[in-house]
Amino acid sequence: MNMQAYQQYKEQSVHTMTQSELLLLVLDELVKRLLRAELSLEQNNFELFDQSVNRSVEIVRYLKKTLNHQYEVSGQLSRMYDFFLYELSRIQASRNGKLIQELKPLAEDLRGTFREAARQVYN
Repeated sequence: MNMQAYQQYKEQSVHTMTQSELLLLVLDELVKRLLRAELSLEQNNFELFDQSVNRSVEIVRYLKKTLNHQYEVSGQLSRMYDFFLYELSRIQASRNGKLIQELKPLAEDLRGTFREAARQVYN
């Protein structure tokens, strides 16, 4: 398969996803980047570590920016995203793997919560 056809396929699949599928995709990426940051830190690959943490920050900022504040839960999510941003800044400044190990399960739990909510809505 040529690259142009593959790129068109990827774009079409993203454009046909539901909002909950897109949200889960973004949260999957956050968990993946945290794992990548953790592994790169263990391998002393600080360039990849910085890239992974920076991408995690971008993802959380995006999640916070897209909140619909008409709903009460948005305030709680906003505070959680602020906490994530704070912890990511601590991770970046200290290069402390223990902090990643503490934050990663929270991101995984958030992803699981949204996955369960989407399943209940669409089933």
